[in-house]
Amino acid sequence: MTKLYNRASEKAKRQQLRRNMTKAEFRLWQKLKGKQLEGVKFRSQYGVGRFVVDFYCTELKLAIEVDGESHFQEGAQEYDEERQAFIESVGIQFLRFNNDEVYGNLEGVLERIIQKIGELRNYPPSPPY
Repeated sequence: MTKLYNRASEKAKRQQLRRNMTKAEFRLWQKLKGKQLEGVKFRSQYGVGRFVVDFYCTELKLAIEVDGESHFQEGAQEYDEERQAFIESVGIQFLRFNNDEVYGNLEGVLERIIQKIGELRNYPPSPPY
């Protein structure tokens, strides 16, 4: 059986993506890391098959993507759709935000993540952070 998560062959790619996070990814990561949100552990630049997701919670099988400018270039939408379809096909839930949402409404982004965490845990989220 082929390893699905964090393949060794993709390690350098994941490390490079961690070192070169976009400003929006970095801003969201500051709120996700260290179990700050609902006590949930997120990992940054996590490999699923041949793809890498921005943030991933193994406990809940929840992936979070922040779409920046590169996601709106020619061919990127098809790639994103293929990647998301594969990731969801292995039982992972997916949340997608764009840079403008992270910059302009970080509180709203965090609320949507908290809501999804509550759904996946099958109980209502705790009061806002």
